[in-house]
Amino acid sequence: MAIPALPGQTRTPPSATAVEGFNTAPADEAHATLLTCLHSLRWAQRIAAHRPYPDLDSLLAAADEAAYDLSPADLAEALAAESLPALPADTYSAAHTALSAAHAAYEARFGHVFVICLGDSTPTEALDRILEGIRSRLANDPDEERVVAAEELRHLARGRLISALENPHPTGRP
Repeated sequence: MAIPALPGQTRTPPSATAVEGFNTAPADEAHATLLTCLHSLRWAQRIAAHRPYPDLDSLLAAADEAAYDLSPADLAEALAAESLPALPADTYSAAHTALSAAHAAYEARFGHVFVICLGDSTPTEALDRILEGIRSRLANDPDEERVVAAEELRHLARGRLISALENPHPTGRP
């Protein structure tokens, strides 16, 4: 199954200083930052243990590689910590009802929350992308969906890691 392309990133990547800050952070701080990006203990430990990284591309490549190596248990751990993407505050109630119903069907079929990387979607596009994603992915068999969900988590972790480097003292998940 082909995985749909995600929109390109338009923001400026973190500076080399941000990567250096991650490299020199205490191990527990680096580990905590990584867990805000993807809640897999093994993934976070692996990336933190291989510091220092010479540059952002190397760090992101390590994050990708660690994500590709998630075991089914690691994937289940990461999915259990995810939540459905938030809808814009002005979304009408029928949309919330439709999203709740679609998500319930997805969770009943696959046993975990629906994850999707919205990339550079605008708030007005988010609802349509989420509903379209859930509806199309409900047709997947469980093994196929596990692969798609893992890929979406990888994209989410990558974006969150970049955000965490841009804002090294987040108050919550980037």
